[in-house]
Amino acid sequence: MSASKLIAGVISNIAIFGVLLFLPAGTLNWWHGWIFLAVAAVGTVVSTVSIYRVNKAVLAERFKPPLQKGQPLVDKIIVTLLITELVGLIVFIPLDVFRFHFMRPPGPLASLLGLVLFIAGWWIITLTLRENAFAAPVVKHLAEKHQKVIDTGVYSVVRHPMYAGIAPLLIGMALWLQSFTAALLAIAPIITLAVRIVFEEEFLRRKLKGYKEYTRRVRYRLIPFIW
Repeated sequence: MSASKLIAGVISNIAIFGVLLFLPAGTLNWWHGWIFLAVAAVGTVVSTVSIYRVNKAVLAERFKPPLQKGQPLVDKIIVTLLITELVGLIVFIPLDVFRFHFMRPPGPLASLLGLVLFIAGWWIITLTLRENAFAAPVVKHLAEKHQKVIDTGVYSVVRHPMYAGIAPLLIGMALWLQSFTAALLAIAPIITLAVRIVFEEEFLRRKLKGYKEYTRRVRYRLIPFIW
């Protein structure tokens, strides 16, 4: 992947976040939103550089579209639902903060905790992509790349560390941006991720040599000692 394409991807991701947040808000006077974008921008740059240094291949894979040729139909349906839920959640936050006011906004401590959760979730995702060169955005067997089971680093803790990072990231984002209701609604995409885990594991058990043995060594899918 060229540096120019990488930079363009980073800038476009931040721009999309900004549009989805500030357009529904109807105002630029939202300091929580600006701090969030700044943290997301810094996090994206640091994460991208960190991953690029140790695992360039995964960045090229992650920049591919979420719907691909040869992707199982079930995964296409799940991914489409997940993208819809994620975009809906982001757009809902400013609508709730500036218009709906369904619940009282989080206090300073809860809001700050949200920012910590967001950063922690982002870092878990970064560690995942540093560790796994086969972390494609779709469920598929990368036979041409000699895909193998990854059981080191964060993969020695849970079998799906990227999804484990997405959960606190979404809840934390909602809390920092002042919407308790959105934090509760974040359960919807988290449940969708859990459904995808079940499908993905069944696929990997059939297609990826050694995955069954890996599930015996690492017992938990998403949350240590729980599931």
